[in-house]
Amino acid sequence: MKRSIVHMDLDTFFVSCERRNNSELIGKPIIIGGGDRGVVASCSYEARYFGVRSAMPIKMALRLCPEARIIRGDMDLYSKLSNEVTEIIEEKVPLLEKASIDEFYLDLSGMDRFFGTYQWTQGLADRVIKETGLPISFALSNNKTVSKIGTGEAKPKGHLEIPETMIRPFLNPLSVRKIPMVGEATFQTLSRVGIRTIEMLANVPADVLHTLIGKNGIELWKKANGLDDTPVLPYSERKSISSEHTFNSDTIDVTAIRALINGMAEGLAHQLRREKWLTSTVVVKIRYANFDTETKQMRVSYTSADHTISKTALELFDKLYTRRMRLRLVGLKLTGLLHGDYQMNLFEDTQEMMSLYQSMDKIKLRFGQHAVGRASGFSFPNQ
Repeated sequence: MKRSIVHMDLDTFFVSCERRNNSELIGKPIIIGGGDRGVVASCSYEARYFGVRSAMPIKMALRLCPEARIIRGDMDLYSKLSNEVTEIIEEKVPLLEKASIDEFYLDLSGMDRFFGTYQWTQGLADRVIKETGLPISFALSNNKTVSKIGTGEAKPKGHLEIPETMIRPFLNPLSVRKIPMVGEATFQTLSRVGIRTIEMLANVPADVLHTLIGKNGIELWKKANGLDDTPVLPYSERKSISSEHTFNSDTIDVTAIRALINGMAEGLAHQLRREKWLTSTVVVKIRYANFDTETKQMRVSYTSADHTISKTALELFDKLYTRRMRLRLVGLKLTGLLHGDYQMNLFEDTQEMMSLYQSMDKIKLRFGQHAVGRASGFSFPNQ
C-alpha cells in the first residue's frame, strides 16, 4: 500500500501562544527565554530576521536585535495549548505520533481511497487554526524524513505535497543541514570534503559515507535519497520515572540520605534528557523502620535540570522527615512528564549550565551512568 505520511508543526509555537494571549505582540520581534545570562528558547520570525536563533545567549540576541521584547515563558500555558491541538488531531487521525510539544506525524495511508489526503489534511490544519488560534504548517509525502523537511520549507503558515516522483527534485538543491539527523559536527565534516547540498550527499557511495562519518553514514545516505521506512508510532505519554533505595540496615544519617537523593535526582534528570522528557512534579517517598510510608510532592516549571530537581527533592525531604526515627527506604519519582527536547527548559538555564549538562550527558552515554557526577550525589555508603 502506498504510504501517506504527514508532518505537522506549530509555527514558532511558544511565540504564537504568547501572541494568542496578547495581540499587541503580533508583528514585533519576540524572544522567549531566561534572564541576562540565559539563552533563547524560541523567537519570532521578526527576531530571526536579525540573526537571532534558538539556544543563542540572550545577551548576544539583544545585541543583534535591541528592540526585541524578552518574555520568560509559561510552560503550563504551552502544555495546555499543545494538549488542545493534540486532541483535535487525535480525534480525526487513525494513527498519530506526537514527536514533541509542537510537532506531529500522521499516517494517512489508505485514506486516499476515500478522499484526497492532501485536501483532508488542509481541512484539519484549518480546524486547528480556527479552534486554537495557533498557526500550523504541514507537508505530505511518503515518509517521515521528506515530510519533516517539507514542513520546514513550507513555514510559516504553509503546506506542501511532495509526491514520490518529486522527492529527489525537491531535496536536491537543499542544504545538507535540512536533513534532521545532520548536526553541526556532521555538517562540518561533510563541508570539509565539499558536500554541502543534499544532491551531492545522495551521489556519494554509501560505503564512503560510512567510512567518513561512521555507522550513521548509511542512514544519512538513505535520507539524502529520500528513503525512510521509519513507522509512525502510536501516540502515548509516559506517566512517570522513579528510583528507590532500600537500606541494608535502617539509618538516621541525614547527610548520607541527602547525598543519596542528590544522586537519584542526577540519574533521573539524565534519563529525562536522554529520552527527551520534561517533568512538572517531583515526589519524594520515605518509609520508616516501622513501615510507615509518607510522600510529599511539589509542582515545578517543566524541567530536566539536575539542580532544579535536586533542590526541590531535598526541600521535600526536609519537610517530610519530621520524626527522629530510622528510615528503611527513600524514593524519588518524577511525574507529569511532557515529551520534548531539552531546549524547552532554556527558560531557567544559563549558557554555562547548559554546556555542563551536555558535557556530562555525553560522558555518561559513552562510559556509563556513574562515570561522572556531582560529589554530593556519589554512592551511598553500605548500610
